[in-house]
Amino acid sequence: MNLKLATTATGSQSTNPNPNEGGKRQTVDLGNGSEVVFITRFLSLEDSWKWFDYLNKEIPWIRPTIRVFGRSCLQPRDTCYVASAGLPELSYSGYQPHAYSWDDFPPLKDILEAVHKAFPGSSFNSLLLNRYKGGNDYVGWHADDEKLYGSTPEIASVSFGCDREFLLKKKPSKMSQDKRVEGEPPSKRSKKSNHSDQHLFTLKHGSLLLMRGYTQRDWVHSVPKRAKAEATRINLTFRLVL
Repeated sequence: MNLKLATTATGSQSTNPNPNEGGKRQTVDLGNGSEVVFITRFLSLEDSWKWFDYLNKEIPWIRPTIRVFGRSCLQPRDTCYVASAGLPELSYSGYQPHAYSWDDFPPLKDILEAVHKAFPGSSFNSLLLNRYKGGNDYVGWHADDEKLYGSTPEIASVSFGCDREFLLKKKPSKMSQDKRVEGEPPSKRSKKSNHSDQHLFTLKHGSLLLMRGYTQRDWVHSVPKRAKAEATRINLTFRLVL
């Protein structure tokens, strides 16, 4: 399968406060060494639909049982894991996925190559795939801050299918945590909140979002439930396991 990158100004940076306008590469400085790069049209519509069909039909999706707050439950999305040989095993929420090889699904190497070309100097060797089969499928607030990704991981996320909202919010600082212990009223704390502490991106069909720097240390992200999101979304997150 051949990929065709859409014509974008991928070498430019934008100061547009709304990162979802236009199809160019936009960089959002989150502060303190954290950064998000968003490309709304990373792959052409034609190629994106080919990829969606391939991934939906050919990937051996599984909906595993995980443990959350000491209770067992079905993960609210389907998943699959691909990794280079010899890497440490991935484990999260009491679940250890089987690691398929890149050779099991050769077309995935094309997307990997396209992502590497979009971000020269990047090097990804693992891929976590997720399939959201409707608005009730989601991923809760979390940070991909596992030790196997290092202190400043780059995570590239390519989306296909239904548009879904991707939310980022800043982790509470030690000072704000101390104030909660001291009993500062919630109303007073909310007045101090800042819109710069939260960001929303609409991840569209064929888009790419990259988190890098200290984003996993200082921020958490989620894809929340949305009743109107009736169609399927497939997401590929490329990561470097050290």
